[in-house]
Amino acid sequence: MNRRTRQVNYFLSGQYFSYGLRTTVSILLPALVLAQFGQLVPGMAMSMGALSVSLSDAPGPIQHRRNGMAATVLLGFLVAIVTGFARMNDYTLGLEILLFGFLFSMLAVFGTRATSVGTAAILIMILTLDRPLNPVGVLREAGLILAGSVWYSAISLLVSQLQPYRPAQQALGLCIHEIAKFMGIKADFYNTATELDTDYRRLVTQQVTVSEKQDEVRDLLFKNRQFVAESTTTSRLLVLTFVDVVDLYEQIVTMYYDYAAIRERFGQTGVLDTIARLIRRLSTELDHIGLAIQAVVPHRRKSIDFTEALNKLKGEIDLLGDQEGSTLVLKKILVSLRNISQRLATMQAHIAEPDTNPTSLDDLQYGRFVSHQAIDLQSLRNNLTLASSVFRHSVRVALAMLLGYVVTQLLDYGHHSYWVLLTISVILKPAFSLTKQRNFERIIGTFAGGLIGLAILTFIPNKTTHFVLMVLFMLGTYSAQRVNYIIMVICLTPYILILFNFLGISYFGAAEERLFDTILGGIIAFTASYLIFPRWESEQLSKPLRDILVANVRYLQMLLTVLSGKPISVVDYKLARKEVYVTSANLSAAFERMVSEPKHKQRNERLVYNFVVLNHILSANVATVTSTLLTDEPRSYAPALLRPIKRALFTLSESLRRLDDTIEKPSIEVSGTTLSGVDAPPATADDRLFIEQLNFIQQVSGDISKLVDQLKTS
Repeated sequence: MNRRTRQVNYFLSGQYFSYGLRTTVSILLPALVLAQFGQLVPGMAMSMGALSVSLSDAPGPIQHRRNGMAATVLLGFLVAIVTGFARMNDYTLGLEILLFGFLFSMLAVFGTRATSVGTAAILIMILTLDRPLNPVGVLREAGLILAGSVWYSAISLLVSQLQPYRPAQQALGLCIHEIAKFMGIKADFYNTATELDTDYRRLVTQQVTVSEKQDEVRDLLFKNRQFVAESTTTSRLLVLTFVDVVDLYEQIVTMYYDYAAIRERFGQTGVLDTIARLIRRLSTELDHIGLAIQAVVPHRRKSIDFTEALNKLKGEIDLLGDQEGSTLVLKKILVSLRNISQRLATMQAHIAEPDTNPTSLDDLQYGRFVSHQAIDLQSLRNNLTLASSVFRHSVRVALAMLLGYVVTQLLDYGHHSYWVLLTISVILKPAFSLTKQRNFERIIGTFAGGLIGLAILTFIPNKTTHFVLMVLFMLGTYSAQRVNYIIMVICLTPYILILFNFLGISYFGAAEERLFDTILGGIIAFTASYLIFPRWESEQLSKPLRDILVANVRYLQMLLTVLSGKPISVVDYKLARKEVYVTSANLSAAFERMVSEPKHKQRNERLVYNFVVLNHILSANVATVTSTLLTDEPRSYAPALLRPIKRALFTLSESLRRLDDTIEKPSIEVSGTTLSGVDAPPATADDRLFIEQLNFIQQVSGDISKLVDQLKTS
């Protein structure tokens, strides 16, 4: 199966297409059924309710989804009533837009799902503020929205009951897919034709995506009673496969070497091209495993045996001998590739023949790997300050929407002025870079989608064809909603134009009005993001910088403990590893947002980029050494081997204190161990590379310390 076919299969069997199909059916059916009885308008009100609840139905534990949908159902009903009566007076409606825009945006304090609930409530407010209804009509409209909301919730929960493991399978498959991409990027480091700087940028960007997908899987597996309390073959298979996947990801990350030196020493031998090709083949095989887990129909294919390819690589390395200097580093790469190949074979065996014997998952201590979001008023009160990014964003949204409302009242143009508020609400994001990106994608997508819609309605007169295309555009809209915004907008615009044509509204006028309102809303959102309490990433980088240093200090402490001959808990090690990956991804994401902001608002972008790369190199090398030591019997190493790590730990601790004086200096002593080295075994022949790695960790820590000094003084 080639790459394009795999991509199509991933999409069709993935969570985004499933969500799109469920949402399309839930929105379309009420309007279609009631239209048969001459009640299209009530049917569209029900569809509006279904649409609002779908926004809060993001992947996650069933109890979280149920609570999120219940909150959306209740809020949507209340907001529809309040808006219906508030719109009877322009000033009252303006006050409602201001208050609701602020309050519902503040729900972001309680996490991503609460943010979606707030977005859904704002959507109901916007879509109902242009409906001229009497008091009885307001209550009827709110009741229909409530019915549509309950309708969608019932369908979603029914699907979850019929396919309880499907969301986890889809999330795990997508996670593996992203790790396979990460591995493919790793192959480019052995390609002398690529720029290492470009490779690192791609790697750290992909690392952010992998971290997000791993968090999604953790939430689905470790916060769901079906996986942690009920022991079934499927649940054990998914949990244990995820554990294997995270360990595999560590092996891929630890495949770090001095790529510049390797390229210089072995670039002309051809062996690096062989390594790159083998890594790509392994990443392709991993991609097939992800698809096998995610696919609705079991994805049967014969697994590839990499023994011959690995032996061929070994032969090429052996032929080099000492003509290009020591080939020990190439042999280490070969060992890493063998380990990855063996882990892939193990994962394939588990999928092909799941272990039906009861297996206890208690040793995983899964509860320590997930965080829990408290829902309380104290959290809300604590964020009612300009120091809170959520508060700033909420004020920004409220004022921007109020301005949009005032402008639409002053401009006597069009009949769908709520599109301006809708554009503002979906474009305006907490980060300026995201608002800028959404703005561009919204305008380009609206223009492109408008051309597509006009072409269809102008040159294809058949109404049946129009309906089929509208359904396909609906499916594309909701399938792309969570993954590709510009594709969503491109599909959304012709979907709306065709719908308006069915309602007897001029599609040319609607297209012109939609483009105008999109541009107007985009201008207001962009201006608000720049002028109203902006929070530039350069002003917020100190926290992710501190966090990654703290995580790497803990990681180094683990390594020092192991070197001292003291055993450590595997779970504690994996927690430290997870913290490094998460904080590294957070810093990378913050850096990417910063470089998308106005140039004069960026600070030390080159220094921060070097900091990101060096911390990635440091954590990869620490993981390489620690994971190797954990497979051996515990023993105490000579003081000469501990010295570089103790110095590295001291250097990073001092750097951390320079970044934040309030942080307590982490201890670098390992209690209960003797570091005299009297009983330490003598060094072996392989210790030379081992010592080089330890010294390299010290060197990278020193380079990070220098960067911290430059960041503090610049």
